[in-house]
Amino acid sequence: MESNGITAVHAFIDAFNAQDHEMLAASLNYPHLRLANGRFLEVESAAEYARLSDSLESRLRGEGWDHTVIRSISVVHSGEQKEHIALTIDRCDATGHVYNSFDTLWIATLVDDHWGIQFRSSFLR
Repeated sequence: MESNGITAVHAFIDAFNAQDHEMLAASLNYPHLRLANGRFLEVESAAEYARLSDSLESRLRGEGWDHTVIRSISVVHSGEQKEHIALTIDRCDATGHVYNSFDTLWIATLVDDHWGIQFRSSFLR
């Protein structure tokens, strides 16, 4: 049986691969924080995240992105309202070739009866 946090991760990845910006925003909890390339990004609402996600789609497509695959996933810590989840994620082109791979730690939280991703921190290889 999959943990609540891992279910939330899969909801995010499924929405990301579909580039369904509203469903992607709905897979998160807010405020949502991301730490990447030495910078924090804080997003306060689903509407704000959907707009941001929509604007990033062209950058992804421009780099040759077609889909994202979870290479590995494991719950590092788990509680009733929060899980720390370690992942290795691959970005792939249309042929399935992995052109970018990175390790990331996500924190899934239970907020208002909704499990969502609330924090992401990524390391580029």
